[in-house]
Amino acid sequence: MSSLHIPRVVIAGTHSGVGKTTIVTGLLAALRQRDFAVQSYKVGPDYIDPGYHRLASGKPSHNLDTWLVPAEKIASVFAKTAAGNDIAIIEGVMGLYDGGRNGISSTAAIAKLLQAPVVLVIDAKSMGESAAATVLGYKMYDPTVTLAGVIVNRLGSQSHCQMVCEALERLAVPVLGTVYRNSELTMPERHLGLKPVTENDAQETISRMAEQIAGQVDLDQLLQVARQAPQLSLTQTASQEYGTRVRIGVAQDEVFSFYYPESLEMLAAQGAELVPFSPLHDDRLPAVQGLLLGGGFPEMFVEKLAENKGMREAVAEACRRGMPVYAECGGLMYLCRQIVDFEHNAYDMVGVIPAVCEMQTKLETVGYVEATSLSDNILTGAGATLRGHEFHFSRLIPDNDESFPWAMEFKKMRTGVCYYGGYAADKVLASYLHLHFAGNEQAASRFVEQCRNYQGSENC
Repeated sequence: MSSLHIPRVVIAGTHSGVGKTTIVTGLLAALRQRDFAVQSYKVGPDYIDPGYHRLASGKPSHNLDTWLVPAEKIASVFAKTAAGNDIAIIEGVMGLYDGGRNGISSTAAIAKLLQAPVVLVIDAKSMGESAAATVLGYKMYDPTVTLAGVIVNRLGSQSHCQMVCEALERLAVPVLGTVYRNSELTMPERHLGLKPVTENDAQETISRMAEQIAGQVDLDQLLQVARQAPQLSLTQTASQEYGTRVRIGVAQDEVFSFYYPESLEMLAAQGAELVPFSPLHDDRLPAVQGLLLGGGFPEMFVEKLAENKGMREAVAEACRRGMPVYAECGGLMYLCRQIVDFEHNAYDMVGVIPAVCEMQTKLETVGYVEATSLSDNILTGAGATLRGHEFHFSRLIPDNDESFPWAMEFKKMRTGVCYYGGYAADKVLASYLHLHFAGNEQAASRFVEQCRNYQGSENC
């Protein structure tokens, strides 16, 4: 057992849409400009917000989620990635007490797990003294959460600011920032939320965020709050040695960008050398023994993916040769016979999965799930259960439902609804499931070992 002092603070919100990501991104950039070493985190399953964190801080952002990764591992992941930094800033998810069923992986739960003080962001638009009543409710709901301050967002005027702050003074909750409305700080959105940084030049917007946050948030007071966090007690684990290294191709470009950094590091820890390639721009695969096709937005680049026939044929040939191929969400869509976009145009894809992915006008599924394998596959044996999450607008429609080799039985954790999903045949496993390999270590080990045992051609 060891202990480590890491200055840290959670930036939470009263609900979704209060401006947490804008404020956290501005804080990261402003502190970096003052030559502080900053490490960022995001509570919950999210790939897009961490991209903005990375641009602002200059470092990969990490997710903290006790559904995807067991709670006992979260502190060690946090400590390993935060050590040596001047401050760790953790962006919450939705409202402070929102999360999965029974509050699992809520911002409050993560704050308590890491013994981190919380700064609450409130949206003061169309609100005066009621802002204080809102903060009081969040403070009293769970007294074990250390509410260390408030940032008041979207103020309309100096008089508006004075009214809100005077009300908050009566609660003895420090106001660390008063941020005024600024339409220039908005980030582009679409059907699944913010547009990923891989698809837009956000650096100019982030610079404006840094300028405004530096002028309207007391950075010194925020640092003082973070430094008051107690030492973390950690259980040290012994490092393991694995067999010969194996090269695994990882799709990484504007289309495929949804990967948790610690998840990829778990594959590397199991002996994988991760080799990036682009299904959008490259016309052949690198010399590898396995493929990982992560999530993203193939529907936004579907015409260019279809035009890259060389890569589509290379991936199809790798699958035919028995190369282990694991695909999540966008990767599943890419492996299908066709993608039908929002305008009902059909585009040919890899064609390994005998099915069509059709974009829908509303969200198909979102939330935490358990997935039980229906047969042995490259991640698990039959009957094994994986924890993950789903978030997609498309629907998988098999060419022949009766003979389709469904991969898993899914169970929605919020409702208990069960359904078949995904595709598993030969050495291909694809589904809408997003995994975190740090929380599914045996699956990571099995996948790397399957790739290590692949006897086909290394160069496709």
